[in-house]
Amino acid sequence: MAVTLRDVVSALDAAYPRHLAEDWDAVGLVCGDVDATVSSVRLVVDVTEAVVDEALAAGTDLLVAHHPLLLRAVHGVGTDTPKGRLLHRLISGGCGLFTAHTNADKAAPGVSDALARTIGLTGLVPLDARPVDALDQVVVQLPPEVREAVVDALAEAGAGELGEYSRCAWSTTGVGTFVPGEASTPTTGAVGERSTVHEDQVAMVLPRAARERVLVALRRVHPYEVPAFQVLELASWSGPRGLGRVGTLPQPMGLQAFAEHVGRVLPRTNGGIRIAGPVHAQVERVAVCGGSGDSLITAARAAGADVFVTADLRHHPVSDALEVGGPWLVDVPHWASEWPWLMGARERILAALDPQGEHLDVVVSRTVTDPWTSRA
Repeated sequence: MAVTLRDVVSALDAAYPRHLAEDWDAVGLVCGDVDATVSSVRLVVDVTEAVVDEALAAGTDLLVAHHPLLLRAVHGVGTDTPKGRLLHRLISGGCGLFTAHTNADKAAPGVSDALARTIGLTGLVPLDARPVDALDQVVVQLPPEVREAVVDALAEAGAGELGEYSRCAWSTTGVGTFVPGEASTPTTGAVGERSTVHEDQVAMVLPRAARERVLVALRRVHPYEVPAFQVLELASWSGPRGLGRVGTLPQPMGLQAFAEHVGRVLPRTNGGIRIAGPVHAQVERVAVCGGSGDSLITAARAAGADVFVTADLRHHPVSDALEVGGPWLVDVPHWASEWPWLMGARERILAALDPQGEHLDVVVSRTVTDPWTSRA
C-alpha cells in the first residue's frame, strides 16, 4: 500500500507531538504536497546545501530535519536568500521538508534518550521533567450488570490509559437512593417512591482533551435516564517527557576515560570534545542533554549527576560549575550530540508505516553538518 506524505506527517506527529514544542519554535511540515506518495525519506540534523544536494541526488521525497530551516519569521522565500534558495530547490525537486525540534527534544523517547543510550546509560529519567498532559478522572455510578460494557465504551473513547496500560478502571460497590419525579421514566423504581439500589462506582482517568468524547460515550451506554457521574480535574505531576536525561553507567570510570568513551561512540567531528573537571574523578551517574544544555547545569547538580554531557557550553557557566565542585562537564559538538536521534526517528517511522520494509526507504544521512571545519 502506498504511503503518502500525510501518513508520514501523522506518524511523526504521534511520535513527537507538536504541542511539546517551545512557543518560539517552528516545527511541522515546511513544504510538500500532503497527498503525494512518499517512497523515500532522509533524516538529517541540519538543512544545508550539502544535505539538499544529497537528498535531491538520491531522489528523496521527504527530508526530515531536527533543526528548523525557517526558525525566525520571514516575509518571503525568494532565491535571493540562502534559505530561500534551498527551499526553492526542494520544492522544484519534489522533496518535502518536515521539522521536529524542541518537540523531539522533550518527547519520550527523544533526542536525549538517544544520546544517553548511545553512551550506554540505563535507568533513564528526565533531567527537567515536564508535567504530563492535563488529565481528568470520570467517576460514575451504574448497575453492576452493565459495568464491563460501560468500561469498554469509555476505554474505546480514550479513558483508562496509564503509561503502557490500557482499560484501567477502579470500582467499588455501594448503595444508591433516589425518588423519581412525575415526569421521569426510571429504569428501576416507581414515580414518587423512594428507591434503594445496589450500584457499582467506576473511576477512570482520561486526557482532558478527550473529556467530551468520553462523556458522549458514557451517556450513550449508561442505562439510566440521568446518569450520576463526576468529572474531576487532576493535579499535574511530572511525566516521562522533558529536556535531558539522567542515567547510570554500567560501571564507574574516570572522567578522562569517560570522555574518551563518549568520543568513540559519537560521530567524529573537527570540533572534538572538551572536559571540565579533574581527569581522574570517578563518574557513574551521568546527565545528558542533546544540543545546547548549559541552562541545565543546575538541574544536573540537583539530580546528583557526577558529570553532565551536552553541547555549546559557555565560559561562565562552566567556570561556575567548577567553583562549586560539579557536576564535571563534557562538552561535545552540537551536531554529534543530536545525530543519534535520527536512528530512533527512523525506527519510529518504519514501525508506524512500513514494519516489513517493503514500501518505504528511510535513510539516515551521514553527512556531517557540524559548522566547524578544522582546528588550528
